Amino acid sequence: MSKSISILWADDEIDLLRPHILLLEGKGFDVVTASNGEDAIDRVTERDFDLIFLDENMPGLTGLQVLSKIKIINPNIPVVMITKSEEEDIMDEAIGSKIADYLIKPVNPKQVLLTIKKFTDTKRLVSEKTTSAYQTEFGRIGMQINESLSWQDWIQIQRKLVFWEMELSGSSETPMDEVFRMQKLEANHSFARFIRRNYASWFSSEIGDRPILSPDVLRHKVFPLMDGETPVVLMMIDNLRYDQWKVIEPILLEYFTVEDDDLYYSILPTATQFARNAFFGGLMPLEISRLYPDIWKEEGEEGSKNLFEEELLKNHLQRLGMPVKFVYDKINTNRNGRKWVDHYSPLLDQPLSVLVYNFVDMLSHARTEMNMIRELADDEAAYRTLTQTWFLHSPMLELLRELSTQKVRVVITTDHGTVLVQDPIKIIGDRQTSTNLRYKQGKNLNYNPKEVFEVVRAEEIHLPRPNVSTRYVFATGTDFFAYPNNYNHYVKYYRNTFQHGGISLEEMIIPLIVLQSKA
Repeated sequence: MSKSISILWADDEIDLLRPHILLLEGKGFDVVTASNGEDAIDRVTERDFDLIFLDENMPGLTGLQVLSKIKIINPNIPVVMITKSEEEDIMDEAIGSKIADYLIKPVNPKQVLLTIKKFTDTKRLVSEKTTSAYQTEFGRIGMQINESLSWQDWIQIQRKLVFWEMELSGSSETPMDEVFRMQKLEANHSFARFIRRNYASWFSSEIGDRPILSPDVLRHKVFPLMDGETPVVLMMIDNLRYDQWKVIEPILLEYFTVEDDDLYYSILPTATQFARNAFFGGLMPLEISRLYPDIWKEEGEEGSKNLFEEELLKNHLQRLGMPVKFVYDKINTNRNGRKWVDHYSPLLDQPLSVLVYNFVDMLSHARTEMNMIRELADDEAAYRTLTQTWFLHSPMLELLRELSTQKVRVVITTDHGTVLVQDPIKIIGDRQTSTNLRYKQGKNLNYNPKEVFEVVRAEEIHLPRPNVSTRYVFATGTDFFAYPNNYNHYVKYYRNTFQHGGISLEEMIIPLIVLQSKA
């Protein structure tokens, strides 16, 4: 036992329990005793314990009173209540006060040892089982990565990688964590090769031979849900990765059933200007720039690149001959989000409503720019947890609770994901070169073509080309672009930040979820 497990045992008849305590000490446990509630509270104030046995019926402060005070001092200590009876009201109150378990007097040594093992060894046992299971699956995933020839294969790999990443992050740090990181890196390298070989050909292929892409989602996945009876509320969470969806999914299962848990491919660049406009317009950026030149803004032009999503959606519906009445709102603040919680009836009066939530995107940018946020979300597991915390306390969840009482379908999706970047790639460009760290668009770009996915003829992947010599280059895996000027400072600032625009499983293969209210 590398660290002695510390136990507090509080009982007014503690002398009678001396044989139990000697047994525990003989097995290597550090046992501290208290004969009354006040002493027990003092002990918890003075030091940390892994587990507390607490007698329910003590003179002075009762066990329940002591329990409430202990939970204020340290709410995470598991407390096992020991009682002489199983009276329902006492048990209800104890369970409501968040006891971890209870034992009935007289307790025997076997009961005590099993309880200690349950609360102090479970994490290790779960970690060992998870590690063993991943070791078994590691080889199968590796073979699938090496043999993946289709876009469907990569969706399955992404599902598996997210599953195992979350399983491993929920257990103790083990050597398998590093093995997993290497496998994920290998998967992204192979995925980038797959995209290089196949991406351009998708624009001359039918859906099925190619994946659903950003411009296809509304027409093929959302509009068919508009049956004239059940309103559809589309909630787009900007920058939402599949693993982030998986941590908020359990919260919603209390209110909704998952009708469809799908993944689709974001177009390149995996950036809001391109992917989101394509999503709402139902067209690739090249076609948008030609059909609606007043809407499309090039990289060097002033003004926001995402002011016309509502107009693009309206044009999309008109081209398909569908009703053009819908609700559209972009939510950048809690105040704006709460407006819909208080007055959500308009969402039920139209066949389609669209709400765009920008929090996760703002979180990724804040993490880059603010040391405090970077410390709070210092790795991908913490980034998921921060997303989950936001969602639990967000007006979005409040609105979803309200909608769950109505006959409604909810679609939750995103425009692209984001990747944690690590490895800088040198690139040189002129002043007109785009500033994104994961893709560059420009005329005079200097780079190593072996390190990037380069597109010389932008029309092949249906992107606009402002100048004859304009080309696009995309970073892959965990790479990001850095200029030689002030290179070390630039790399230090942006390494280990979440970026988007390039080619990775996290950025391109993203959630498309249909929820049905249980009402």
